[in-house]
Amino acid sequence: MSFQRSHVQTLKNRLREVPRFITIVAGPRQVGKTTLVRQTIEDRAHRFVSVDPAGEPWTRSIASSARGILDYETADIDGAPRNAAWLIRTWQAARAECEAHMERNSDQPFIFVLDEIQKIPRWPDTVKGLWDADRARGLPMHVVLLGSSPLLIQKGLTESLTGRYELIRATHWSFVEMHHAFDFTLNEYIYFGGYPGSAPLIRDEERWRNYVLASLVQPSIETDILQMARVDKPALLKQLFTLGAIYSGQILALGKVKGQLQDAGNETTLAGYLDLLGNAGLLMGLQKYHVGAARKRASAPKFQVLNTALMSSATPYTFAQAQADRSYWGRLVESCVGAHLCNSARSQEDISYWRESPHEVDFVINDALRRTAIEVKSGPSVGALGGMDEFAKQHTGSNTLLVGTGGVNLTEFLSYPLTHWLEAA
Repeated sequence: MSFQRSHVQTLKNRLREVPRFITIVAGPRQVGKTTLVRQTIEDRAHRFVSVDPAGEPWTRSIASSARGILDYETADIDGAPRNAAWLIRTWQAARAECEAHMERNSDQPFIFVLDEIQKIPRWPDTVKGLWDADRARGLPMHVVLLGSSPLLIQKGLTESLTGRYELIRATHWSFVEMHHAFDFTLNEYIYFGGYPGSAPLIRDEERWRNYVLASLVQPSIETDILQMARVDKPALLKQLFTLGAIYSGQILALGKVKGQLQDAGNETTLAGYLDLLGNAGLLMGLQKYHVGAARKRASAPKFQVLNTALMSSATPYTFAQAQADRSYWGRLVESCVGAHLCNSARSQEDISYWRESPHEVDFVINDALRRTAIEVKSGPSVGALGGMDEFAKQHTGSNTLLVGTGGVNLTEFLSYPLTHWLEAA
């Protein structure tokens, strides 16, 4: 049996309910969104349609029958453009299958899946009309939409589909998942990161690096960002990603970053591009912890890759060389901790850093009521912890947590989500 992420059970639970909301499965490229949906619906009556004819030029349907499960494929050879009219026809076909299924088996809802929904122009308005019509008719058809985060979250969900959807956020794979699925060691996860598609390639590092850059990074930027949002300086966006990946774990004021980029423009442009990279699941700029949100936004960002494969592939270090360079490995470990926090955080939880010269804290995690300062140590000795002490002194009621040398074992830390460390610290 193939490995199943926890998202599969979450989706199964949703699909057992009476259809109330459109289910959105969103996340970065190559984190297994399509696979987890297929694993969920494989034994359920469904129609699965890929909007991208290049990616999967056929429609698959499974409907229950008196003799069991009927499985058939319909070739999509009409060459019709993927527009609103095509979506309406496809949706109507799913309705017909749903109605036929209900005549045979009224106990189990029908599931309609649309993959790569973002490729249809102005899809949110069309989906809204079709979904509302189904609700008016009382049609018991679940609708599951898959696509990349930037478009789904920024272009449609908060506008046309407000109140009509629930989001399942598929993030980068955790250490526990990569260990169970691919037998990754801790150090392998720190360096090679959490992309399941690249796991079989790690014994050939050049091939692994080329795969990450050409099959993950390049499409994420050129397709998921440049074709979804207005970017006046695409070359600048790409330079910013590369620089941010190389300097992950370091605090760099955007004013200083401009000096290392060609045609950098102003700091507002760079901040906007950093937001786009974050929404694509690539690179974030963590802000300095402040009680006031306005002051936090004005701080210099701390670059943070959301998958350490992005940092390793952007630098010339091999796996062996990275482990031998204590300073670089320390930044990689810190970036691994930061990526884990970002990927496991819930919507009401926040991640930042803190610095009041000469004191610094690697990460501050908080929700409305709780706050924990985290320091990461990967060297042979603990060293000074003045930053955490000073933070706790200035922010009464804060918890502190040492991760790594002298503190919580890194394997243990990576085995639990952010919420656990707010509660346990």
